[in-house]
Amino acid sequence: MSNAGANSLKQQDGKSLLKNDHLLNLEVDVLYHLGLDTSSNDLKAMFGDVKYVCMGGTKYRMREFAAYMAVVLEIPQEGKLVNLTKHSQRYAMYKVGPVLSVSHGIGIPSMTVLMQEVIKLMHYAGVKDPEFFRIGTSGGVGIPAGSVVVSSWGLNGVLERTYDLPILGTTRKFPAILDNSLSQELLATASPDDDFEIHSGGTFATDDFYRGQARLDGPFCDYTDADKMTFLKKLSSMGVKNIEMETTAFAAFTGEAGIRSAVVCVTFLDRLLGDQVTTSKSTLLDWQTRPMTVIGRYIVKSYQKTKSK
Repeated sequence: MSNAGANSLKQQDGKSLLKNDHLLNLEVDVLYHLGLDTSSNDLKAMFGDVKYVCMGGTKYRMREFAAYMAVVLEIPQEGKLVNLTKHSQRYAMYKVGPVLSVSHGIGIPSMTVLMQEVIKLMHYAGVKDPEFFRIGTSGGVGIPAGSVVVSSWGLNGVLERTYDLPILGTTRKFPAILDNSLSQELLATASPDDDFEIHSGGTFATDDFYRGQARLDGPFCDYTDADKMTFLKKLSSMGVKNIEMETTAFAAFTGEAGIRSAVVCVTFLDRLLGDQVTTSKSTLLDWQTRPMTVIGRYIVKSYQKTKSK
């Protein structure tokens, strides 16, 4: 019989990542998109030592991050990294010691499916006080391409700091504010030797890559270049530093679960200067490692403190 139906949602320290009493009625909770469940898998044995959940768009990027963390944490890997969600064929998830590295696809719907199942996974594994990070790419607003942005909050398509979700026919608004103390700790990892700038500010999270981001290069466009520039400058005046497609929901879901979280993205261009990414692929791949470096430094320092206690 599954421990999902037998145990209270409360963890031993009185905290719960879950806010759904209906889960108590499940004999088995199937984490369908992860290819895991609470009956067939010993989730505590598999994931009980996780502390840092790191997610990003592509399977390739998150496998590279897992390999990077194995090096910086000095955790030997026996053979190749194993995709722990291989049975689902939807996402990719790798574990290196206390770090879980998982892909979430592109956009809020893809990410939130993955994210909600990972939150449940952390609960069933008995993980206390996990920290969640999103490692991403983005378009900058008034900052140089290749810069790193540590998000303070997410801004939705109608310029509100909320994630709006229709539930039972009514739209509900969830605050999209990220943990300020964690953001400051990440900013403090900056080194004078870094060859990139690191910024703090808001992130505009859209539901569309083209018109939703005021681009002129999509298949449809019913506004002028002047309209676009007015809008982007308005975003900048509001404190927005970059544009992507996930931050509002990421901030809202981790906030509702009581999880410390942060979003760290690299910018591939300055949207005030253009719409298309023209930088070489090799340079973009190099830039993609910059958020990994920032988060990796934080995890190493934090994990060393944990081990010394």
